[in-house]
Amino acid sequence: MLHHVEIYVSNLSKSVDFWGWLLPELGYEPYQKWDAGISWKHHETYLVFVQAEERYLDIPYHRCRAGLNHLAFHGNSREHIDELTQALLDRGIQILYKDKHPYAGGRDYYAVFFEDPDRIKVELVAPSVD
Repeated sequence: MLHHVEIYVSNLSKSVDFWGWLLPELGYEPYQKWDAGISWKHHETYLVFVQAEERYLDIPYHRCRAGLNHLAFHGNSREHIDELTQALLDRGIQILYKDKHPYAGGRDYYAVFFEDPDRIKVELVAPSVD
């Protein structure tokens, strides 16, 4: 089981605004907070977002370089994915692969794809329907 993931971000305030509404929608609760970071926890796993030091901000994150490509989360249902998709749109967050949404991952893969403020791809996936 995964214990935690720690992600350095370019602007902690923007990341808190983004993740602070989304993670509670997925069952996460605030866990820890300090001047340079914040975390949310779900069961025994937590996500940590830490402000990157200025000296490391010269090369921006890109998911196609070596490192993290994306984070994928379970949604509760297709309806939940639809509700979160609308909430994303209401917040002005661009949906990726909009021409294939909500089946951008394949015919039986109901999901929404988008990016956080640092352009980390985020995926919310509905349970399989058999």
